[in-house]
Amino acid sequence: MYLERHISEYISRMRKQYKVLLLIGPRQVGKSTMLKHMYSNDYSYVVLDDYLELETAKNDPALFFKNNRMPVIIDEVQRAPELFLELKYIVDKSEDKGEVILTGSQSYRLLSNVSDSLVGRVCIIDMSSLSIREIQHINFNAPFIPTEEYINKRSRNLKRMDDIWFHIHRGSMPELIGGEIEWEPYYRSYVRTYLEHDVAELINTKNLLKFSSFMRCLAARTGELINYSALSNDIGVSVKTVQEWTSILESSGIIRLLRPYEKSISNRSIKTPKVYFMDTGLVCYLVGWNNRTVAMNGAMSGPLFETFCISEIIKSYYNAGFDTQRLYFYRDRDQREVDMVIENDGIVYPIEIKKSGKPSLDMAKHFSVFPKIGMGCILCQCEKPYYLKDNVIALPIEYV
Repeated sequence: MYLERHISEYISRMRKQYKVLLLIGPRQVGKSTMLKHMYSNDYSYVVLDDYLELETAKNDPALFFKNNRMPVIIDEVQRAPELFLELKYIVDKSEDKGEVILTGSQSYRLLSNVSDSLVGRVCIIDMSSLSIREIQHINFNAPFIPTEEYINKRSRNLKRMDDIWFHIHRGSMPELIGGEIEWEPYYRSYVRTYLEHDVAELINTKNLLKFSSFMRCLAARTGELINYSALSNDIGVSVKTVQEWTSILESSGIIRLLRPYEKSISNRSIKTPKVYFMDTGLVCYLVGWNNRTVAMNGAMSGPLFETFCISEIIKSYYNAGFDTQRLYFYRDRDQREVDMVIENDGIVYPIEIKKSGKPSLDMAKHFSVFPKIGMGCILCQCEKPYYLKDNVIALPIEYV
């Protein structure tokens, strides 16, 4: 069963404005499935996992485009950076929009090639795995921001999640929705495919085992400040290598580094980013939690719940076509911390995320660090929206 993807509306708009679209996201999040569903009758389709197509793309880009005429969707384009100069030549001869749609699952080197060849001609779109809105068939596609207007609109498009920990543990990969595919074999194969197809092209293959260990160590730290030195010691590679491997995971869309908010606040703020995995099912697999009960009751249940909320907020911005660079967190040397800070039109919206179902005003005690804030929010497992004061509201997780 095909699930409608909220990002499709944004893609349709951008297709009318740009000559080239580049859709970036991890493997198996549904990029190709969505594009085939949207444009199967309008575009030819070629995937560069096909070795014949790949060889032609790398050795004779002009011949490749003769064999695959416009309009065309090219999947896994990062495997043939040689295509970009020829593509620039082709699109510059025409004023037609949306003739080429590219997809990639690894932007570590891809974006530099795009910047060099297609600047001003391409719209880069980030895509992630399914959001909980999509899984629940909720027809609401606005980025999360705890204003009264957003809360009122969201309340009209709401479904209760009776078992949030089922969703957290199961994850959000399209193939896992419906329950026909077994969870552990799926993620085992997913990690192996990712290592052998994406990572192996970027690092020495003798380090693949250590990279796998790195992923597991990082998963155990989701929701924490990233500590490159500690990871280096645990894995047995240099700090520089850990930083490079972190960049590979981030450019693959596997993780997101949330940057600290530093504006208009004392210089006591922490400069180190926090790391979040974009799929909590993958986290559970990597750390060895084979059922929802262990995930819900384990020592990492709080960071895991926080990771789920942060990833869902980020997905709401991706799917609506909004910039995610104004999503931050805050922590300072006085141990004051706010889990997420959303900046919109010069106003700061502080978000605290709690696994608890009993919110209290004390959970918002660090919101006062910001000189000018909009509505502050405690995102938790409470039953309904509840104002703790005029500018602080507790919201159920379903409101993301």
